[in-house]
Amino acid sequence: MKDEETLAESGFYWRERGGVKVLVCKPLEEAGFANGFSTRVGGVSPFPLNDLNLAGFDEDSAENIYENRRRFLSVFNGEFHLASAWQVHGNAVKIVVTDSDAANSDEKCDALVSDRIRTLVGVKTADCVPVLLGDPVTNSYAAVHSGWKGTAAAIVDRAVKALKRAYEAKPENMIAAIGPCASGKNYEVGQDVIDAFQNSFEDHERYFAPTRPGHALVDLKQANKDLLLASGIAVSNIYISSFCTIECADLFFSYRVEKKTLGKTGRLLSVIGRRSTN
Repeated sequence: MKDEETLAESGFYWRERGGVKVLVCKPLEEAGFANGFSTRVGGVSPFPLNDLNLAGFDEDSAENIYENRRRFLSVFNGEFHLASAWQVHGNAVKIVVTDSDAANSDEKCDALVSDRIRTLVGVKTADCVPVLLGDPVTNSYAAVHSGWKGTAAAIVDRAVKALKRAYEAKPENMIAAIGPCASGKNYEVGQDVIDAFQNSFEDHERYFAPTRPGHALVDLKQANKDLLLASGIAVSNIYISSFCTIECADLFFSYRVEKKTLGKTGRLLSVIGRRSTN
């Protein structure tokens, strides 16, 4: 477990309430955005025991998931409604404007943007990269699910552009947080991923460390950081969690680890929103 000083240096801290443990990006919070990256701690799901699974109705009961979500949302100050989507590893971005938009979790997309108060937009992960964005000038914000397909499709850049179009947000004002995900020292991929990055990044080799023929470790955190930089967000406004979900499977859900051992895995939620117009 990383100590509090190490977390603070990277821009994060732990918030714990009612047995639930959430990683918070402090600069986003100080800018007026409620935010958090969930862990598996403090729930009721048998994954294998008392885990905070927040999605995946085909592998867990609705009763468990809704109770876990209630516990997770209780960590945040004030009353919030959760807006999520049916994630498909694509590059579509949903703009959440109305109550109906927020309630519709069946729309297929992998990023959500909004400026609503008392709404948390959220994305589900279990090794993929969660990215939270907030613009304190326009009070607009976004949550992005960026697996290797989404990274190759530059979905974080599409989310930045959606904030610009919908709310006239400027990238130079935005704050970004990259949450816990599979790290470049543990996430081995095949030739399909290498080829996809070659088609998307001019210097794709920098994200890979070869392991065996046709395979390599991929650094999705660095790739998403570079995409954020290219979109115009300042390096000083990008905060990256050092946690690896594969390495810390006792604290976070990991598809790579648990599909092999349990035959199923839970889902984390990464959320961002705002409480008021101030």
